[in-house]
Amino acid sequence: MSLTKNDLIEHVYLTTGFSKKESSGIVEEVFETIKCTLGTGENVKISGFGNFTVKQKDSRAGRNPQTGEAIELSARKIVSFKPSMSLRDEINED
Repeated sequence: MSLTKNDLIEHVYLTTGFSKKESSGIVEEVFETIKCTLGTGENVKISGFGNFTVKQKDSRAGRNPQTGEAIELSARKIVSFKPSMSLRDEINED
């Protein structure tokens, strides 16, 4: 089971009293802010939740698993997430 964007919108709608359109706008704006911040190379720190960081991966040698042919994997940026201690503790409660 996965939590979708629509599930988040529904939760905001039910818990805040905002309309569905307003709730959708809030969720979209939060995601857009996170995307824009990460797009500039800055980190996103959400207290009690975790940190999103942008990391640079160097180019490296790889291979096509179907043919075994060697290929060059280009350098790229990735987003990494590290949960906060409080989130880890909550997930690992018995």
